Amino acid sequence: MQTINFDIDADGIATLTIDVPGQSMNVIGPDFLADLDEAITRIGSEEAIKGAVIASGKDSGFMAGMDLKYFGSMLASGAGKRPAPAEIFEQVFVLNQLFRRLETCGKPVACAIEGTCVGGGFELALACHRRVVGDSPKTQLGLPEILIGLFPGGGGSQRLPRLIGVQAALMYMLQGKLFRPAEAAMLKAVDEVVPQGTAVEKAKEWVKANPSAIAQPWDVKGFKFPGGAGAFNPAFVQTMVGAVPMTLKQTQRNMNAPTALLSAVYEGALLPFDRAIRLESKYFAKVAADPQAANMIRSLFVNKNAAERGARRPKDQSKAPTKKLAMLGAGMMGAGIATVAAQAGMEVMLFDRDLAYAEKGKAHVEDVLKKRLGRGMTPEKMAETLARVTPTTDYAALAGADFVIEAVFEDVAIKAEVTKKVEEVLGPDVIFGSNTSTLPITKLAKAWSKPANFIGIHFFSPVEKMPLVEIILGKETGPAAIAKALDFVSQIKKTPIVVNDSRGFYTSRCFGTYVQEGVEMVAEGINPALIENAGRQLGMPVGPLAVGDEVSIELGHKIVVAAQKELGDAYVAQPSDAVMARMVELGRLGRKSAKGWYDYPEGGKKHLWPGLEEMFPRAAVQPDVEEVKERLLYRQLVECARCYEEGVLETVEDGDLGAIFGWGFAPWTGGPFSHMDTVGIGHVVAVLERLAARHGDRFAPTVQLQDMAASGATFYDGSLRAAAA
Repeated sequence: MQTINFDIDADGIATLTIDVPGQSMNVIGPDFLADLDEAITRIGSEEAIKGAVIASGKDSGFMAGMDLKYFGSMLASGAGKRPAPAEIFEQVFVLNQLFRRLETCGKPVACAIEGTCVGGGFELALACHRRVVGDSPKTQLGLPEILIGLFPGGGGSQRLPRLIGVQAALMYMLQGKLFRPAEAAMLKAVDEVVPQGTAVEKAKEWVKANPSAIAQPWDVKGFKFPGGAGAFNPAFVQTMVGAVPMTLKQTQRNMNAPTALLSAVYEGALLPFDRAIRLESKYFAKVAADPQAANMIRSLFVNKNAAERGARRPKDQSKAPTKKLAMLGAGMMGAGIATVAAQAGMEVMLFDRDLAYAEKGKAHVEDVLKKRLGRGMTPEKMAETLARVTPTTDYAALAGADFVIEAVFEDVAIKAEVTKKVEEVLGPDVIFGSNTSTLPITKLAKAWSKPANFIGIHFFSPVEKMPLVEIILGKETGPAAIAKALDFVSQIKKTPIVVNDSRGFYTSRCFGTYVQEGVEMVAEGINPALIENAGRQLGMPVGPLAVGDEVSIELGHKIVVAAQKELGDAYVAQPSDAVMARMVELGRLGRKSAKGWYDYPEGGKKHLWPGLEEMFPRAAVQPDVEEVKERLLYRQLVECARCYEEGVLETVEDGDLGAIFGWGFAPWTGGPFSHMDTVGIGHVVAVLERLAARHGDRFAPTVQLQDMAASGATFYDGSLRAAAA
C-alpha cells in the first residue's frame, strides 16, 4: 500500500496509519481509495485480525478532505465538456461504498484522531465505531464543505444527523462550522477525548475490550434519530420548516450546495441508511456537475492556498520574516495592524504624533485580545502579546525596525513628511510599506530615497477580521520589497494578492463602482429600497448604499476631489460625483455621523433616510429587480476587466481572490473572472453593449473583452497569459 501502513499487533489489532506521500496533510485521492479498499478487505476476511484502529502518520493532523486536484479531474471530460451528473455519481459513490463497507466489515473499528480532521477525513471517522480524539486546543473537526460550494458527500450528511440530531447537524453543516474536541464530545459527535498523544493507545484499548461492538447505531433494530425524525415528527418538521427559509434568506437562492444539503438530510432521514447514502451521492453529483462548485473550489480553496503559499513571491529571494515592526499611525487601521503583528510574535513600535493617540491604539489591541479570552487566549498569553506593543511619539524609538508600515492620514504631503523622518532614523535599506487605499504608490515612493524598497500594503477594516491584504507595486518596487511584504502577510496568516500601481489599485477602484452605480440609480429616481434589496439578492454582503455609509460618503467624496485635482481635464466625471457632494453639504457623511443614505437612530434600527425621495423624486416607471441586479453586477465586471486589460492585475486568480475577500463580491460566482468565463465572454460583451447604449460609456466593454468574444478565449484557459508573455 502506498498511503496506508498496515500493522497487526500481538492482540490481533490492525493499525492503519495513513501517510499520503507528497502531501503536507493527508487527503483522499485514488491511491488512498485503493489502499483503503484493500485494508477493509483484509480486516473483514483475516481471522487473525480482531479489530482495527485508524490513525495518521503525519504531525499536521489526521486528515483533510478530498484531494481537490483529483476531484477536479472528476469534473473534466473530453471535448471540453463537463460530465453529466450520472457519470459523476458513479465516481463519488465509490467513497460512500468504501465507508459503508468499513462500518459493516464485522470487526470493531476505532478512529484515533490527533489534530485536524475535517471534510472527508471526518466522514471517515464517522464511519468508524468509535472516535477517540486527543485534547489539543488546536484540533478542529467537522464538515466545512459548504464553504467551497459543496456539501458532505462521503456519508457525512447522513451519519452526523443520526449521531447528534438533525437540528444540531444542520447548524454545523450549513455554516461549515468546526468542532473543538470538548464540544464534539458534548454533542456526541466523538466518543472520547483523551490526553494529546494517547489517542492510538486508548483506541486500541477500546477495540480489545469491545470485540462485539461491530454495528453502528443506525444499523441496530429500533434506531431513532436523537431528537426524532420523520415526516410526522413535530420536532423534525419544525426544524426543516425553519431551516429552509433561513437558508434561502442567507444564500438569496444563489448557492446550490445548501439547498441540496437540506434535501439530502430531509429525504435521507426518511430512508433506510443504504438508500440514504445513495441519495446523498445523487445530490452531491448534481451540485458537483454545476460550474458553480468548480469555480468556488478554484477560487476559495485552490487559488487561496496557492496565494498563501507564495505563488506571487519572487523565487530568488531569501525568507525575510519581520521581527520588529515600525507601525506609523495608531488609528483604527494602525492599531489593527499592530494587533495582528503582535499576535504573530513581532515587536511593534506603535507611533503617532500624540502619545494619547498611540496609547489609545494600544488600548485597542488590549480590547481585541480581551474578547478572545477563553477562545484560545489565556491571561498569560494576552499579557505577553500586549507587552510586545510599545506606544511612542519618538522617531528614534523606531531604530532597529526591519519593516515599516505607514497608516497616517490620506494626504500625499503628510505621508511624505513622515516617510522622510523615518528614513533619517532607519536608512533607505529598510523596506517601507504604505497602507494607502487609493494614493499612487509610485508617487508616494518619491519620498523614500530607494524607491525599490517602497511598496503598498493595503489592509481592510477591521484588520483583525478581514482576510485579504492587497500588495501594490510601484514602478520601481523591487523583489526584496515584494518578498518582505508577502512574508509579513504570511506571518499574520492573511491572504495576499499582488497588483500594479494605479489610482484606487484594484480593490478600491472596483469596489467603488458598486457604490457608485447604486448612487447613480438613486439620482435616476429608482427606489433606494429596490437598489439595496437587489444588491443583497445578487449575493453582495449588503446593499451599495449601506456599504457606502460604512466606508463613509465623505471619504468617497474626498477620493473624487483628489482624483479631479490629480487628473485635471483627464478626469471623467460620473453622475454619482454631484450626488455625493450634495450629501456631504447636508452633513450626511455616513454611519460615522449617524446619518447618510440611512438614518441611525440611537438605540434603534437603521432605516433609509426618508429625505432621499424629496431630493431625488421617484421615477414613474421603476425597473424590475433583475435589471437593477444586472447593472450592479456588470458595472463591477467591466471595471475588473479594465484592470486586467490595463495591467493593474497580472493574474485573474488575484482578481477573483481580491474581489471575494476584499469587497465581498458574490462568492457563489467564484469571482468576477470565473463568472465571466462561466456565462460566456460573448454574453458579457452583449450585455455590456446594451447597458452602455442605455446608461453610458462606463459600461463599454474593453477591447480585450471584444477580442476574446471574437476568438472564443476565456480568462482561465491560459491563452491570454501566453499572449502577454
